[in-house]
Amino acid sequence: MFEGERRHVSQLPQRLFGASAAPAPFDYNPPLDPLNIIHQDDGFIIVSKPAGLLSVEGKPLEHKDCLECRVLKEFPSARLVHRLDMDTSGLMVLALNKEVLRHLGLQFERRKTKKTYIARVCGRVEEERGVIDQPLICDWPNRPKQMISHEIGKEAITEWSVIKREAIATRVELKPLTGRSHQLRVHMLHLGHSILGDRLYGDEQTFAAADRLQLHAEQLTFHHPNGGELVSFFDPCPF
Repeated sequence: MFEGERRHVSQLPQRLFGASAAPAPFDYNPPLDPLNIIHQDDGFIIVSKPAGLLSVEGKPLEHKDCLECRVLKEFPSARLVHRLDMDTSGLMVLALNKEVLRHLGLQFERRKTKKTYIARVCGRVEEERGVIDQPLICDWPNRPKQMISHEIGKEAITEWSVIKREAIATRVELKPLTGRSHQLRVHMLHLGHSILGDRLYGDEQTFAAADRLQLHAEQLTFHHPNGGELVSFFDPCPF
């Protein structure tokens, strides 16, 4: 698991992120694109969530529109197995019955799934690949932001590799081995290359460099609940 890179990253200065003021309120204007179903069978559906759409409804009335609500209109028995951040796009799986929900839920819980994300980050990443092993915890005064804490944080591990270096950015492939909230965003910030378009963790220049968060869940692999065959689903990166 890139042990040399793991040691290198772990030797970077230890920092706590999220000390800045809480993010400013935003206007929730989710895209109105029709539901994009990647796969459908008797047990589950795979959909492509667009950036800017909540996975589940929020408390304010204006935050009621979400991926789950849209799916339920067509599949009344559907239940979310996992979530993506509002600003992240890409693959999500929803179970169509309780047995499949439990089966898939245990796979996510026991880290039997494999997830691959594509991101564009600020600056030029010089190394080819590495592993970030930095524990995360909610930064309560500034929630929903997360921060690195070696005292009370939960294990969070991300494998990364460079796909392409651009003039002012780098396209990378990210493989989270754990599923912490905002894990990829905070880990890229720790690496010194925050994700373009990130309103929570990027500075003004990074946020203004893209019209959306440049993070996309491109591939999802798990064992099919019916028979156990390893299946993979792919949703091409839109940026």
